[in-house]
Amino acid sequence: MHTQYPEAVESLIATFRQFPGVGRRGAERMVLALLGWEPERIDEFGRLLVALPGRIGHCPECGALAEAGRRCQICSDPSRDSGLLCVVETMAQLFAVESSGHYSGRYLVLGGRISPLEAETGDGLNLATLKARIDSGRVREVILALSSDVEGRATAVYLADLLRDSPVRVTRPALGLPAGANLSYVDAATIGAAFSGRSELD
Repeated sequence: MHTQYPEAVESLIATFRQFPGVGRRGAERMVLALLGWEPERIDEFGRLLVALPGRIGHCPECGALAEAGRRCQICSDPSRDSGLLCVVETMAQLFAVESSGHYSGRYLVLGGRISPLEAETGDGLNLATLKARIDSGRVREVILALSSDVEGRATAVYLADLLRDSPVRVTRPALGLPAGANLSYVDAATIGAAFSGRSELD
């Protein structure tokens, strides 16, 4: 049985537990650490949280997180190869690919994936932006860097079919990625090797 803290502390612990991978003990440690801060530091933390929704939006070109109303740093970088378009499910996957240091193109964040078990379609995905990028005529290859679990594979098949008549090469990272793995948690070296050996998507 865990220690019962005052109601305000318990409410904060419940809030921190909503973060991925954070259990009761981890949430307790974070809240107790927060309570050890100087009041000015807590005030600044609160101001940053309150301002977050108004300051952060999505890049109009790729759907990645960006300063509200602006393109993200990657889309604003003229040195990136605009002919390569890496499609990922989430921002976490984008950061995982970037950390490998083996990719110099641009991205598109889908914002989700298809779940065959729930009979989902691509309605909730960022497909309009994908179509616009393809229609621009600048993209020569689309890399479907999606997770290798059931939903990721279903999404890759859906997108490959969607792009079948487009004048672009559709590839996927090599199968060095662990079966059923979420790309967000794969180490940089493995991602780099998989991107170097990418293949056509059948």
